Amino acid sequence: MPHDATTLFSHDSSGTPPPHIAPPHSTASSQEASSADALWAQCLDIIRDNINHQVFRTWFANIRALSWNGSKLLIQVPSQFYYEWIEEHYGALMRTVIAQILGPHAELQYEVIIDKSEDITLEDRTIRLPAMRQQPVGQPSFAQVGLPFAQQQSIPQNFPTYLNPNYVFENFIRGESNQLAAAAAIAIAENPGKTKYNPLVIYGSTGLGKTHLVHALGNRALQLHRNIRVFYTNSERFTMEYINAIQSGKVNEFTNFYRSVDILIVDDIQFFSGKEKTQDNFFHTFNALHQSGKQIILTSDKPPKEIQGVDERLISRFQWGLTADIQPPDYEMRLAILQRKAADEGAELPVDVMEYLARNITSSVRELEGCLISLLAKVSLDGRELTLDLAREVVKGIATEQPPKEVSVKTVLQAVSEYYDISPALITGKTRKQEVVLARQMAMYLLKQYTQLSLKSIGMHFGGRDHTTVIHSCTMVKNYLETDTRTQAALIAILQKLGLPHS
Repeated sequence: MPHDATTLFSHDSSGTPPPHIAPPHSTASSQEASSADALWAQCLDIIRDNINHQVFRTWFANIRALSWNGSKLLIQVPSQFYYEWIEEHYGALMRTVIAQILGPHAELQYEVIIDKSEDITLEDRTIRLPAMRQQPVGQPSFAQVGLPFAQQQSIPQNFPTYLNPNYVFENFIRGESNQLAAAAAIAIAENPGKTKYNPLVIYGSTGLGKTHLVHALGNRALQLHRNIRVFYTNSERFTMEYINAIQSGKVNEFTNFYRSVDILIVDDIQFFSGKEKTQDNFFHTFNALHQSGKQIILTSDKPPKEIQGVDERLISRFQWGLTADIQPPDYEMRLAILQRKAADEGAELPVDVMEYLARNITSSVRELEGCLISLLAKVSLDGRELTLDLAREVVKGIATEQPPKEVSVKTVLQAVSEYYDISPALITGKTRKQEVVLARQMAMYLLKQYTQLSLKSIGMHFGGRDHTTVIHSCTMVKNYLETDTRTQAALIAILQKLGLPHS
C-alpha cells in the first residue's frame, strides 16, 4: 500500500537517568552548536555507549535529525513500525539522553511515514495522527514511498538496510563455480525488478559466498539507484519479528514495512520449514512485492524443490524466476581467493604455501579463509616462520577435527568404480583404454595419499605393476588437478563417496 502521510510523534524527555547511563559528553548549558545534526550526534555518542553495536548500527546510526527549535529536536524514522520498535525497546534511554544533552524540559519528536491518518494507541495514549506536513516546493511527497522504484523521485536516506558495506562485487572472486549466480546478481543490481530473474534464488552449501553475493547486489543497487529501498534479512529474523509483531498487536505495521521495500533479500529460506504462519505471511508479502514489480532475492542451502516442510505454493513461487547454484571453488579460484585475502591482510604467501592450501582446503571459501587466518595468526602471534611445514600443520589441525574414516584398497576401488562406471576388475587389469587408465591412475593416487601402503604394495594390487608406474600415475593426477576442472570435480566426488574431507 502506498504511504500517504507523514506524522510527528512527541514525547516529553523528563525523567532521571538510569544507573547504567554513561556521563554526558556535553550539557545543555554548552549548546553553542544550534544545528540539529550536531545535537543529535552528541545524543548518539551516549546511545552508542549503552547498547549493542549491531542494535546501534541497525536502528540508530541512520536516523536523520531534521530540526532543532530550542525546545524540540525533530528526527526522522522511515515507518511507524520502526518508530514503535525504538520506543518500545529504547524509549527510556532516548528520553534520558535527550534530557542530558538538551535539558530536562526538551522534547523529542519523530517524523514517521505512515500508511494513512488513523487513531493509534501508543503507551496507553490515543493520538490523532495529523495530516501530512506541507512539503517544501520542489520536494517530492512521502506518498511516493512504496510505489515501484521506477516511479519514485526521492527516498529518505535513513532507511535501515542491514547490508554489510564490506561485501561488494569488487572483492567477490568470480569463477566457473559461481559464474551464473554472479552474472545474475550484477544484472539485477543494474535493473532491479526489470529482469526475468525475479525472484533470484541462489543455493549452495555453507561457506561458498551466497551471503557475500546478495549483500554485494544490494550495495551495488544502492550505488546505482539512490531512490530505492533495499532490505536484507534472514528467515530466522523474519520469523522472530513476525512473532513479536503478533504478540504486540503490530502485524499490520510489520507487513506494511516489508511491503514497502523495493529489493527484499532473505537469506536461508530453508529455515522457513515447519513455520506455517510465517510461511503464510511471507507468501502474501512475496505476492505483493512481485505484483508491484519489486525485486526478491532468496538464498538456500538446496534447490527450492528439495526444501522440506515448506508450502508447495511458496516453492512454486520461488521457482518463478532464476535458480542459480554455487559450487565449491575450483583450484584456480581457490588460489585467487587466497591471493586476495592475503593481500587484504597485508601478507605475502610463498607460492608453495599458497598452492598447498589451495589443493588441500577445497570444501568451502569460509574454510579456506579460516585456514589462512589460522596460518597468519601463528606467524604474527607465535613468531613462527611462514613455511610449507607450518601450512601442513595448520591443515592437519583442521583435518583432525573430522572423524577418522577407513580407507582401503577395496573402498577406493569401489568409489572409483562407481564414479567412472568401470568395474574394479578392469581398473586393476591390463587394458590400456584411456578411460580405464584415468580411473586406474586416480585409484593409485588416492591410495598413495590416504593409506600407508608402500608404492610397491599399491602396484601389486593393480596387476603386479612396479613402483615407477605408481609414481607416474600419481604425477599425472597431480598435473591434471592443476589444469583440468573435470579431474578436480572427479576427485571431490570420489572423496565424498569415501566420506573424506576434500583434502
